[in-house]
Amino acid sequence: MAARSQHGGPVANGGGAPALLPLLLLLLSAASIIPRGDGQNLVTEDVTVVEGDVATISCRVKNSDDSVIQLLNPNRQTIYFRDFRPLKDSRFQLVNFSNSELRVSLTNVSISDEGRYFCQLYTDPPQEIYTTITVLVPPRNLVIDIQKEIAVEGEEIELNCTAMASRPATTIRWFKGNKELTGKSEVEQWSDMYTVTSQLLLKVGREDDGVPVICLVDHPAVKDLQTQRYLEVMYKPQVRVSQNYPVQGLTREGEPLELTCAAYGKPQPTDMRWLRVDDEMPQHVVVSGSNLLISNLNKTDNGTYRCEASNAVGKSHADYMLFVYDSRAGEEGAIRSVDHAVVGGVVAVVVFAMLCLLIILGRYFARHKGTYFTHEAKGADDAADADTAIINAEGGQNNSEEKKEYFI
Repeated sequence: MAARSQHGGPVANGGGAPALLPLLLLLLSAASIIPRGDGQNLVTEDVTVVEGDVATISCRVKNSDDSVIQLLNPNRQTIYFRDFRPLKDSRFQLVNFSNSELRVSLTNVSISDEGRYFCQLYTDPPQEIYTTITVLVPPRNLVIDIQKEIAVEGEEIELNCTAMASRPATTIRWFKGNKELTGKSEVEQWSDMYTVTSQLLLKVGREDDGVPVICLVDHPAVKDLQTQRYLEVMYKPQVRVSQNYPVQGLTREGEPLELTCAAYGKPQPTDMRWLRVDDEMPQHVVVSGSNLLISNLNKTDNGTYRCEASNAVGKSHADYMLFVYDSRAGEEGAIRSVDHAVVGGVVAVVVFAMLCLLIILGRYFARHKGTYFTHEAKGADDAADADTAIINAEGGQNNSEEKKEYFI
């Protein structure tokens, strides 16, 4: 006699759950055509994953009543029914199962795995919610093509950077050294992939020689992906004339003059020469390579002396203006300077001495200020009356002084 369930249905012999599997799959197929509920008791999140990485899908129940949870793929095939996996794709693995959550991982994700995955909860009515897996693909390759391997200063060159087979389309940024530049990008789509090419037009100068131009990718699937090319720029010489002797001071008659010419360029200058502007070079001038020497200057040597240097790019020059002074030029000025210094010193000493004298006199008079005393009518204090006082007072005699004053 066959056993029956609580609801009066037959139960197959030989174990319950495996015998019910065909029935469950039939129910799952029927569920695929049930209208989608509002999923008010289900929670899930969208997943963004880089190609080749692991995506984790979580179906959670806010208020569990022990209803059945299952996960379906974009084709609405059951991946997991509770903790059982009917789908044969072994890349899906159960991470967690409980009455309130079904969590599944998908390894080695590819573009074909992208789409909507459905969480279903078997309540009355059934509830359903979906999560979307988005697969990011970083650029397969990053290449810079440069129009000219070697440029000449002042030229405008073209550089192109290509980022191939990415998803979504890549944003390309340009840098010259630490300075960001602006390029122009074009996007091509091949199936689900994008190839981006950015063009940069750059006018180069001598200061750009050896500077890196960097193509950097801005993409959510990759960080710090970049490639670079170093600029090689040729430029004409840069010329500088320096005076070796005299090191300081005037160029005077009878004294020597030595000049040196230095030139730098790319390629390095191969031709260097001295000349005198608007006149012939004096015969006593000695030129040896980059050096010019005049052993005995005279006023006929006055003028502008030019050093020229050239390479494959062009020619440049630097000038030195020579003015020959009299042999005593500078000495008179030095003598005048000495005279002025002596006079200034004497004046300073005199002023200092006068100040000292004034200070001494001031202190003397301050300390020896006199006291004034007046002595008159001595003895009058002892007289009995006024008449006697007049008679006894000193100075009362006709031949005596009426008043004497003493200064002490």
